[in-house]
Amino acid sequence: MHCRALLLCALACLRVLAFAAEPTQLANGILLIAKPELADPNFRETVVLITQPLPGGGPLGVILNRPTEFRLSQLVPSARGVPEQFDRIYAGGPVARNQIIFLAQSDERIGSALRVLDDVYLSGDNQLLADIAATKVTVKALRAYAGYAGWAPRQLQAEIAAGGWYMLPADAASVFTADAGALWSTLIRQITERATN
Repeated sequence: MHCRALLLCALACLRVLAFAAEPTQLANGILLIAKPELADPNFRETVVLITQPLPGGGPLGVILNRPTEFRLSQLVPSARGVPEQFDRIYAGGPVARNQIIFLAQSDERIGSALRVLDDVYLSGDNQLLADIAATKVTVKALRAYAGYAGWAPRQLQAEIAAGGWYMLPADAASVFTADAGALWSTLIRQITERATN
């Protein structure tokens, strides 16, 4: 319960932040692609969507490419009505793995959620998830994650400077790709092809 409260507080703080002004900070809506030599088992061969830094802290993000066999409707009673194509849990990161957060794509502003991209929102609000499952809030896509990734202030920047990650602008097609398990290899291939052209 304490972890859930901290996560909800963090998400609330994220909603009021503007884009980072310091060049050493990372912007909202960036994809981190682990370089092949990154050996950390928490992030080996991962693609991470990162959001704005927390006040006094580092960025929060979710791993996009680790689908599990668990169903959202089985683990979250209020999500039992969720459409089949959204009914999967992804391993979002090593922090608070017993907590569910989610990304939703919608043409309409989702008021209580953090806007990550033009039409993509991040939330940990169970009531919002229930409203989506009950079609009270209309979404084009939904992705649920058990846990998230987080870094201490400037920790991720140091990892990037040390050569652990590639960075690309995020887009909804990558976030909600149907073949999430292949996302890392697809992006690595694209990055390699660009580097050789």
